[in-house]
Amino acid sequence: MVLTDQQTDALTELINIAFARTGAALSDLTGQRVLLEPPTVALHLASELDSELSRFVPGEVAWIHQVFDGAVAGDALLLLNYEGAVKLTELLTDDSNSSTRLDESAREVLTEVGNILLNACLGVFGNILRVHVGFSVPRLRLDTVEELVLWLQQKEQGQLRYALVVFTKFQIRDSQVNGFLVLVLNMTAFDRLVSEIDEWVAEEGHV
Repeated sequence: MVLTDQQTDALTELINIAFARTGAALSDLTGQRVLLEPPTVALHLASELDSELSRFVPGEVAWIHQVFDGAVAGDALLLLNYEGAVKLTELLTDDSNSSTRLDESAREVLTEVGNILLNACLGVFGNILRVHVGFSVPRLRLDTVEELVLWLQQKEQGQLRYALVVFTKFQIRDSQVNGFLVLVLNMTAFDRLVSEIDEWVAEEGHV
């Protein structure tokens, strides 16, 4: 499966809308100006995520996972390397303790960041594409990329699954933290998403 340039541009536009909403929500929540840089979007087989992500997120990663269901169903994840996760929570809470570990309070902040971002993205897909999307409660886990991909493979149960990998940067004050949003869908859900995007482009004249 290969996305056309128009489909990739449309997906990028949708995610950009969601990122703008996320930045506004995090700014309101923390009282700090939070921006998410325009995303770059790539499509991979879920089984290839290990080689794709481990180059950029070596070592332990903090990832927030949320299951979504409805007309388009799958798994949504926000990934940050461990040091980036610690830095992001410090920036958002204006904490100057410079801890190198994610304590319970930091984990709660990080989970809420993931919750806001994942809900914004999935909500934009649902609203603009006019498909119902339900959400599970987000969960924070700490693993290596290899362990994360193995966990995803165990969920596949023989199904071919695609992963939309979105790279962005959280910009807070004079600092940036890199992150990845990953949406994992089986072939049926992915085909439905692409079909809805094509229809949206045709109706609205976007991109």
